[in-house]
Amino acid sequence: MSSAYFVTGTGTGVGKTLVTAGLLAAARQRGMSTAGLKPVAAGCELTDEGLRNEDALALQAQTTLPISYEQINPVALEPAIAPHIAAAEAGRRLSADRLAGVCRGVMMQRPDLTLIEGAGGWRVPLNDRETIAELAKIMQLPVILVVGLDLGCINSALLTAEAIQRDGLVLAGWVANQAVPTMDRYQENLDTLQRWVPCPMIGSVPYQPGIEAEQVVEHLRLDALL
Repeated sequence: MSSAYFVTGTGTGVGKTLVTAGLLAAARQRGMSTAGLKPVAAGCELTDEGLRNEDALALQAQTTLPISYEQINPVALEPAIAPHIAAAEAGRRLSADRLAGVCRGVMMQRPDLTLIEGAGGWRVPLNDRETIAELAKIMQLPVILVVGLDLGCINSALLTAEAIQRDGLVLAGWVANQAVPTMDRYQENLDTLQRWVPCPMIGSVPYQPGIEAEQVVEHLRLDALL
């Protein structure tokens, strides 16, 4: 049976890609087929093969389906700025419907686990009317929330969880990612989040510079998700 989830975060740089790649790696280790998608990526480098994004490449490395980079990351934008601004500067218009179409095309191959990673946080604009949340809403995907453990994370996590549920989507699980080397009252903040975030915690990733997806696996509970 195939499963698909949308992965969002409490903001930019909270560890969405690390957690997404880790979950895909965990599935791969179990012999499951996987697809990791990053429909919109801002902050791409120009290569001989075209624009490439570090996060999308990390997901491609954990994808077992024989799909192209362009299917994983159909919208690659060079400047590392808000996607709707980068798209406007490039003369492109982002559309949640079109992004959903690309994602559905990949999902027609029925991988055991598909993870679609958003851009930034839940309310990052795609255009003048839509945010990235519209993609998850159109596809009616359950959502995994990545919380970057840092000062202010409780408020950000609860507001994001509330927005996801108000949009009518299921909050399937959340992952704590220690975003900074040290945090005052780390355990107390984690305990508070476990009490208040209205879904199971499916992982707690410690701070470790240069940590790879395979190393994240031991800190995630794939069973709790599936």
